[in-house]
Amino acid sequence: MRRRALIAATAVAAGLAVAGCGSGVSGSAPASAPNPNVAEVNPAGDIPDNQAFVAYAPPGGGYSIKVPEGWARVAAGRAVTFTDKLNSIRLETHRAATPLTVRTGTRTVLPMLGRTVPGFVAGDVTSVTRSGGKGVLVTYLARSAPDPVTGKTGVDAVERYAFHHAGREVVVTLSGPNGADNVDPWMTVTDSLRWTP
Repeated sequence: MRRRALIAATAVAAGLAVAGCGSGVSGSAPASAPNPNVAEVNPAGDIPDNQAFVAYAPPGGGYSIKVPEGWARVAAGRAVTFTDKLNSIRLETHRAATPLTVRTGTRTVLPMLGRTVPGFVAGDVTSVTRSGGKGVLVTYLARSAPDPVTGKTGVDAVERYAFHHAGREVVVTLSGPNGADNVDPWMTVTDSLRWTP
């Protein structure tokens, strides 16, 4: 009888010890749930999820592409740039007999960018496929334009796409602060390219 009582007491004590181990530090308060009322903090340069896009087709450009609605537009020669605060989209078209390849991009585009882009740090050169066809993507870092108020510069992450069709190359260059999460908007832009007569 005494032996049974001793075994039962030992079992209860072991059960309490195991239960205590699963609950963490004795006497600690339970973890609090996230506060749904706290404002979401986005890195500088994040394009809002509700950003609207509109089609843009340069006269005689031979293509159309979607760009964020309301962004400022500046044309210079064969290039047009759309900007809003810290982000920009630059579109340029020219004649090209053959499509750019990863190999030629590595041998020619990267050195050219290294000579002409302030603060250039090379990234990757890869092939991509979008609705408008295959292209070559060159990624790199660059010094941002100086802040008009403080004069300070930052670091931009840049994606330079080259698409080719019927002897014409369209270069789409997307840039924004390094660390901003613009994967979805940049995909919307590059996947919207359509060739026109």
